[in-house]
Amino acid sequence: MYKERNDLPFLVLKKLVEQNLTLSVAESCTGGLFSKLITDLSGASAAFIGGIVAYNNSVKENLLQVSSQTLLTDGAVSSKCAAQMSLGLKKIMNADITVSFTGIAGPTSGTSEKSIGLVYSHIIFNNKHYPFKFNFQGDRESIREGAALRVFQELLKLLKEDEKRVNPLLNKEDIGFSYSNIE
Repeated sequence: MYKERNDLPFLVLKKLVEQNLTLSVAESCTGGLFSKLITDLSGASAAFIGGIVAYNNSVKENLLQVSSQTLLTDGAVSSKCAAQMSLGLKKIMNADITVSFTGIAGPTSGTSEKSIGLVYSHIIFNNKHYPFKFNFQGDRESIREGAALRVFQELLKLLKEDEKRVNPLLNKEDIGFSYSNIE
């Protein structure tokens, strides 16, 4: 199914398939880029359920169930909005892992409080919440790409940690065990 690769989307997909996990994403500022990067890979449907591009606040509110109060008081570009996007997505897709993105990719719309390059992401995995706040520099494309790739990096880290928790033999150095001793 896969040829050997070392890029982040490939490594995440490989771990998802190996661990029999599913993934879905709600994207605002990344505009579907995260979904594109994973679906560029053959075999992605084995783990990737799908994504929602919630670019307009009405989609965040009506489909992902982000509260109107959050949008009014915290704004669409906030940690609270990202968390509610992931929670709403979990209800819709029922994936093992949900990811959301909301931010300001520029080149306009930045403010003194929320500058261009500010991105909030939120991962829900094993009923645990992982909020992230990033500040990227560069043009619109590099901000969007930076956000997508950084979250792939965080996902890979979480998947590796979970793999060690589920199968402690994978962490052989910690227990003084070597697979080479098995005959």
